[in-house]
Amino acid sequence: QVQLVESGGGSVQAGGSLRLSCAASGYTYSSVCMGWFRQAPGKEREGVALIDTGGSTSYADSVKGRFTISIDNVKKTVYLQMNSLKPEDTAMYYCAADPTPRKYGFFLPCPQRAHEYNFWGQGTQVTVSS
Repeated sequence: QVQLVESGGGSVQAGGSLRLSCAASGYTYSSVCMGWFRQAPGKEREGVALIDTGGSTSYADSVKGRFTISIDNVKKTVYLQMNSLKPEDTAMYYCAADPTPRKYGFFLPCPQRAHEYNFWGQGTQVTVSS
């Protein structure tokens, strides 16, 4: 059973930075997609940044140029460096993981939608004040 443990959330003023970590355990897949989704009160869960074990990344338009996702395959840990934070970044941030999809033996890009991920962390709150 895959387990994901997040850390690093907190409160910060606008323009500040935070770094989230997500440590994975219990999987033996040769390639996985891992990433971060967020959910603000009354809103749907949305993708923030995704990465696969090969290092391919994708970002939501709202965070491009401000957030950076990275992966340490030895530690099975994904990091999200968040700079120039804005009040609209306030949300519960969730780590997600799933085996990288394949077709005809080739790895496909990581799925973008939350329902395509089967493994989730407990969430960590990020609050940005103006």
